[in-house]
Amino acid sequence: MTGLGGGGAGAAAPAGPGRAFVDLRGVAKSFGAVKALRPVDFAVRQGECLGLVGHNGAGKSTLMNVLSGALSASAGTLSIGGEDLTERYDVRTAHQAGVRCVFQELSLCPNLSIAENARIAHPALRGFGWRRRAAALMQDALDRIFPGHGLSMAGLVGDLSIGRRQMVEIARAFTETDEKARLVILDEPTSSLDASAADQLVAAARRFSAAGNSAIVISHKINEILAVADRIVVMKDGAVVDDRPRQGWTREGIVDAMGHAVERIRTARASTATGEAVVEVPSARSGSLPFRAARGEIVGLAGLAGHGQTDMLLAIQARGRGIAIAGDVALVPGDRSNDGVFPLWSIERNMSARWLPHLRRGGLIDLGRERAEAGAWRERLALKTPDLRNPILSLSGGNQQKALFARALGSPARIILMDDPMRGVDIGTKQDVYAMIAREAEAGRTFLWYTTEMDELFHCDRTYVFHDGVIVKELAAEGMSENAVVQASFQEHA
Repeated sequence: MTGLGGGGAGAAAPAGPGRAFVDLRGVAKSFGAVKALRPVDFAVRQGECLGLVGHNGAGKSTLMNVLSGALSASAGTLSIGGEDLTERYDVRTAHQAGVRCVFQELSLCPNLSIAENARIAHPALRGFGWRRRAAALMQDALDRIFPGHGLSMAGLVGDLSIGRRQMVEIARAFTETDEKARLVILDEPTSSLDASAADQLVAAARRFSAAGNSAIVISHKINEILAVADRIVVMKDGAVVDDRPRQGWTREGIVDAMGHAVERIRTARASTATGEAVVEVPSARSGSLPFRAARGEIVGLAGLAGHGQTDMLLAIQARGRGIAIAGDVALVPGDRSNDGVFPLWSIERNMSARWLPHLRRGGLIDLGRERAEAGAWRERLALKTPDLRNPILSLSGGNQQKALFARALGSPARIILMDDPMRGVDIGTKQDVYAMIAREAEAGRTFLWYTTEMDELFHCDRTYVFHDGVIVKELAAEGMSENAVVQASFQEHA
């Protein structure tokens, strides 16, 4: 696992990025009439960590699918390590060339252990004792990238939270057997990680590139890109629109290049909460604070990932014992592939699944009304699709998430549960959704919002911080700060 263990004071590192390791020229990709990639020139140098940004549907994931061998380009050339591989490039060739990819939609097998999932990526792990070697390989990678992770290599992946599954998938990409990892593509790698794990990954990516390897980091978290990248490339409408060294960029400059007006994230909002409680959850055990949310209130759930926030939302959705709820509940899941989309259904039907009981005319569903409602939500959320009857999986990950927002917000539910829902959503869409949440709260809806993005907590009236399955701190809006959340996140309960 070259380059992830060093980085100490005495470690030697290359002076800077060298010659191009990846060189794509005039690469294009079309899906019927849709031009996902217009002719694109794209290069990554040895020893470089490159940041790739753009709105959902800008072509980032399509370009990375071509680079990883998962898609064949409609036109153009592709060279790796100075060798033209255009005519014989596929997933296997990419892996042999040292290209690894962590896609936004995770690819682990849930019925296998962490160690067994390593075997899928490494055919060289075979023969007597392969499980022991696979476990050691994954343990080493996780220890280097996410020290203190606490994962058991024999544990089933399906039993892990989405954040921990993401840690496993990332670690697997950096493992090596008979084929070296020379370029690692990280597509929204911290979307389900808490701040501590995200910082660990940023440091690991920097060490990896400092050792002479290459990394591509795709993220909608602009500050993260500015922290990790040597060079930043911006894509829009299937084309590269800007390409500069990190020193030439600011957060505002990146957002402007993406084509969206900059809006200040940390904007204090006037609370619209009433005194009428609509959700009440008693203390889980000694040392835990009770949970309460009022009508028209936006309540944040914070803390390190996997410390009970999602469990609380699911218990509220299931109307667990002792939980008092006044009104219907709808959930916007963050793990859309497992908990959100119906992969065989259309975009329209995925959106309307929560509305159908309220679209009846007589004993039948009013299909005309369903189509009109879905079309209205497409306009409100700027959903990028030529036809709502297309399969849901024809959408980018961020646009799939928009459909899940439409499903919840288009329903009559007055209490909206959001389980880290902005995973993979671009900054422009986030701003639109933030404004929509504020408007819906003004109209009397209540939002319970678990997020791993610190800036999103500044949109909340109050925030509960979780640690080890219990609520250890309640922060009012005026007392909200990153330092206060971090300190409470590590606070031991009685």
